[in-house]
Parts: sequence; structure tokens; C-alpha cells
Amino acid sequence: MRSSLEVADVLRAAGPAYRAAHAGHLSLHQLKVMSAIEHCRTAALGGHVEACTDCGHWRIAYNSCRNRHCPKCQGAAARTWLAAREADLLPVGYFHVVFTLPAEIAAIAFHNKTLLYDLLFKTASETTLTIAADPRHLGARIGITAMLHTWGSAMTHHPHIHMIVPGGGIAPDGDRWISSRPAFLLPVRVLGALFRRLFLTRLLALHDAGKLAFFGRLAHLADRRAFLRHLAPVRKKRWVVYAKPPFAGPEAVLAYLSRYTHRVAISNSRLLRLDEHGVTFRYKDYRRSAPDRQQVMTLSANEFIRRFLLHCLPRGFHRIRHYGLLASGTRKAHLKRARQLLALAPPAPDETPTEPAHPRPPCPCCGGP
Repeated sequence: MRSSLEVADVLRAAGPAYRAAHAGHLSLHQLKVMSAIEHCRTAALGGHVEACTDCGHWRIAYNSCRNRHCPKCQGAAARTWLAAREADLLPVGYFHVVFTLPAEIAAIAFHNKTLLYDLLFKTASETTLTIAADPRHLGARIGITAMLHTWGSAMTHHPHIHMIVPGGGIAPDGDRWISSRPAFLLPVRVLGALFRRLFLTRLLALHDAGKLAFFGRLAHLADRRAFLRHLAPVRKKRWVVYAKPPFAGPEAVLAYLSRYTHRVAISNSRLLRLDEHGVTFRYKDYRRSAPDRQQVMTLSANEFIRRFLLHCLPRGFHRIRHYGLLASGTRKAHLKRARQLLALAPPAPDETPTEPAHPRPPCPCCGGP
């Protein structure tokens, strides 16, 4: 029997009261996310019988909700996605680059998720591709796999883009592979300055087109002059772009991707307890030094649910995107050319059977299938 606490347990215990208290203020999408997680792997979604072919022991296995916000359903989705990505890896160093929105912009993004999350993707990717193509830096066309995360460790609203970038690219003439320096991809200050300029220019254009919505304490920003005053300090601030050291080989890239691609606001493994005081969970306080970074926080059940629902993505929004050499339409041709330039044979077709999306555990009685 499962004994560990899950997000579903919190929603089942406190969800009905939360929905009643916030009736009319929760979107249909948020209500569906709550319902899906609460009913995931329960009789409400139906199930099937699994029987051991050796000893005959059987059990009922309930179906998964497959909602992308459900902590329990992301493991299978990640395995399927990673199997498709493994063949795309090149034998070069891979860098991890992070683009973060300032708090003043994140507050606007909260009420305009579809527009500004999409703008974050476009400006971060264009910035990286532009600086990489500049002969003063790398001078090559690179590939990018980008993932959107909207949370900090304590589930606060903190939109940022994680990128995995190969350490090099194809020269403009297409005749050679240009490698980056072993521990350096692109200058982060240059990336940050272009990212800031592109984002703010396009954000102002959205405002002028009347496409942005403002509510509550930000309602006054509907006025253009107030909006410009709000942006004035951000124009002078350094926007955070962080490039981590390269991964130690393709296996490390896959290990990282398996943790980050299908992550949700909080995993079940971080939950400690649910009691009369609220929900207690582990989080990382990045303002502290490494030894003291791991902390414990307790939130009321209502506040926990509120923070969790902050990170429901708009319906149909793609949170993993590919650019440059890895853009979907031309990925195969670009990877084939990259391997030729790196003097590599094309990857052999995988003869091993594909792992099922929901691998069944062995029989608890005899260990049989």
C-alpha cells in the first residue's frame, strides 16, 4: 500500500472547500486540472485487471488521468519523449542556459499567460540564435531545446526558460562544424541585453495593440504613460541570463532532461505531511549558501492549492519547443549534416523493443510477468 503523501491527497481533502470558497473565480481549466488529479488512478476513471501469467495472482489497476499537471502522470510521458530525443544527441558538449523574467514583467505575464509565455519563448530563442550567429561570438547556426517553467521552488510565480544547447553549430556556408570553447558558449551579459531589448520592444507593441489585460493592483497599467513608468526601472536593470557549465556527456543531458522536461510545480516526493497546520513540504532557498539551501515550509491547504493552480498552463500551450537546427520541420536534415561534418556514421536503428508507456511491475507474489 502507498503511504506517502501526494498532491492528489491535498486536493481530495481540501479541494471541495477551496472550490466552494472561490466559486466563480476559478477557470473551467483549473477545475478540470483539480478533478483530473483527484481522480487519477482511482475507480472514478475505470481500470483494468492485471493477472500474473505464472501464479494467477491478480489485481485491479486504475487508469491514469494523463493530465500534464498531474505529478503522477509525468514519468511515462517523459520516458516516451526522451526515447524520441535520444537519437538527436550529438557527441559534443551541451550547455544549460536559463532566461528569467524580472518580477515586474512576471506580474504582467500572470494575467496574460498565453501571450507573454509565448513572447518569452520567442525572444529567448531569437536572442540565443542571433548572438550565436554573430561572427564576433560563435558564428554558427545552433540548435535549441527550450522548456518553460513558471514556478520557483516554493511554488511562487517565477516564469523562466531552460535551454539545452549543443556546444557548437553549422557554419553559415554549411561546410563545417564550428565548436564552442570547452567551458564557454556565449557571453551572458550580451544575451541579457538583447533579450531585454527584444522583449520590452514587443511587450510595448502588444500594449499599444490593446492585447494586454490588467487587473487588481495592475489595472492602472492600461494607461500607456503608467505602463511606461512601470517599465522604466526594468529598462535599466540587468536581466538574468545564466549559462551553466557543459554536461558531462550525452547521458548526463538525458538525465537532466528526464528531470526537467515534464516537471510540474511540485513533485509528490517533496511533500512531507498534511495536518491541521496545513501542507508541509521541502523547498530550496537559493538566497542561502549550498549547505543550508534545503528548507521546509508549511502553507495552509488553501494557499498550497492556490499556488499550485498558478501554474496551470493555457490549454494547447506547448511548454517544450525546438529551434534552429532542432526545429521540427528541418531537424532530420540538419542533424544528418551535423553528423557528416563531425565525421560520424548515422545512428543505427534501435533493435531493442520499446519500453511500454506504463511498464507493469512484476507479480508481488512470485515475481512473474
